[in-house]
Amino acid sequence: MAWDTATARGERAADRASRRQQRRGGSPLTLRILAVNVLALAILVGGLLYLGRYQDRLIQAELDALRTEARIFASALGEGAVRRDEAAVEETYVLQPELARQMVRRLVETTATRTRLFDPDGRLLSDSRVLVGSSGAIQIQELPPPATGNPLSHAAADLYDRILDILPSREAFPVYEEAMGSLGAPLGPAAGDVDRALAGEVASTVWRGEGADGRDGLMLTVAVPVQRYKEVLGAVLLSRAGTEIDAAIRSVRLDILKVFAVALAVTVLLSVYLAGTIARPIRRLAMAADRVRLGHGRHTDIPDFRVRGDEIGDLSGVLRDMTAALWARMDAIERFAADVAHEIKNPLSSLRSAVETVNRVGDPERRARLMAIIADDIQRMDRLISDISNASRLDAELSRAEPGPVDLGAMLRTLADIHATAAPQTAAVGAPGGAPGGGPGGGPDAGPMADGDAPPRVVVDIPAGEDLTVPGLEGRLTQVFQNLIANALSFSPPGGRVRLSARRTAGAVVADVSDDGPGIPEGKETAIFERFYSERPAGEKFGTHSGLGLSISRQIVEAHDGSITAHNRRSPDGTVTGAVFTVRLPVG
Repeated sequence: MAWDTATARGERAADRASRRQQRRGGSPLTLRILAVNVLALAILVGGLLYLGRYQDRLIQAELDALRTEARIFASALGEGAVRRDEAAVEETYVLQPELARQMVRRLVETTATRTRLFDPDGRLLSDSRVLVGSSGAIQIQELPPPATGNPLSHAAADLYDRILDILPSREAFPVYEEAMGSLGAPLGPAAGDVDRALAGEVASTVWRGEGADGRDGLMLTVAVPVQRYKEVLGAVLLSRAGTEIDAAIRSVRLDILKVFAVALAVTVLLSVYLAGTIARPIRRLAMAADRVRLGHGRHTDIPDFRVRGDEIGDLSGVLRDMTAALWARMDAIERFAADVAHEIKNPLSSLRSAVETVNRVGDPERRARLMAIIADDIQRMDRLISDISNASRLDAELSRAEPGPVDLGAMLRTLADIHATAAPQTAAVGAPGGAPGGGPGGGPDAGPMADGDAPPRVVVDIPAGEDLTVPGLEGRLTQVFQNLIANALSFSPPGGRVRLSARRTAGAVVADVSDDGPGIPEGKETAIFERFYSERPAGEKFGTHSGLGLSISRQIVEAHDGSITAHNRRSPDGTVTGAVFTVRLPVG
């Protein structure tokens, strides 16, 4: 099962490495950033290329110019190409076809506008693109301009025209189809405009159709009545291709596309740069984290990007701190395992020696002593294993539990009351005939014990009414002070005092537990908090303590972001008069 798990873990690591290898050619994060930035730019440029309002203004200006030109042509024809109808009873005028054709040909010589003249019945009398001679009529048709430029430009122009035909602004215009026929033939799609002009109105229409170059373009037509004294004698239809409009719009669009090309290049470069500043460091961090997970040594280091001052820098710092904490925790576990093995090996060796010896001893007294040693070693191992189990569960409990308000003053008073309640029993056992010392709190009013072998007392010195509340786990903080009080009681001489005091300072509550014992050996003020370190009073039975009490206390206090220290209390002449343990806990 273990081999299968390791194999699966190796396969998953190989899959991740393979995916990273495939992503070296193109990062998905880079592609996403590039797509988002280019899409936003494309939408903006697409809206600019539409140019619907700009095209409408150009068309309107061109129609106004064409109407003005049509009115000029109609006025000239109404004055110079009419004659009086002699057959009519009233004074009426009619158009002279030949004279009208000549005038139309002269009028359009300076313009590129196609001009057609219609009689009151709607028949075509003259067309600037039809030459009438003795041999008949000649139709003039505009040829497309000569092909210039390279094939690539033509392909781009064709693509531009196809895209232009898709735009809704062109789809709204009616289709114009040129009517190819002789003079006098009906007009075709512009007949409606001619009919309105013959009715005395000015009509104009914008068409879309095939231009002279074979591409779809705009066609503008304007029909104006030819009048003589308000009498409609015919109609003039002017038509002009929207080549200039298309050219103006094309020029603006090309300018926009040039700006778009530059903006697109800048956007792509900036997107690649932005993605590189994000994706590349994240990839390096991920690869380093994999190397830490799969490696067997400490040579792998997490890249340091904290100088960036951004979220990736924060991630880099957190990963580095996490890796350092992981190695520290692994070192602690290794040391703990080594210490546990060493501590268990001692009673096991003693137990093994006693068991091997007891079978060879025939003296009942010596056998009884060996059995007592075996019992003591078993009891010592049981206590050691219990303390080790509690210490190993402590980290998990401290990380899961939710802290709450803890009143250290009330806690210390309660612990003192518990000791005072148990003190008479202790005195009865430890010092026959001794009287219990002090009241429930073990305060200053408590008189001394009658017997010099009276157990030490616990006294409390806490300012009344001072707020000593800190956030924490009440059960574990109680365990800390129980360990400190028990340690102080074990070192205090008979009749001595264990003093509990607490005070509030700037941002913290400081609690002291002091005794009247021999003090801490010089240079051991820090070592006494290490695991399995034991410095017991003279005469105490060996193996009574596992050496984990102060280590567990420091672990609990540090989990509350506090600190615990120890030092000796001295008299004015420098003599050690006891030990003081100081616990400092933050208030928020």
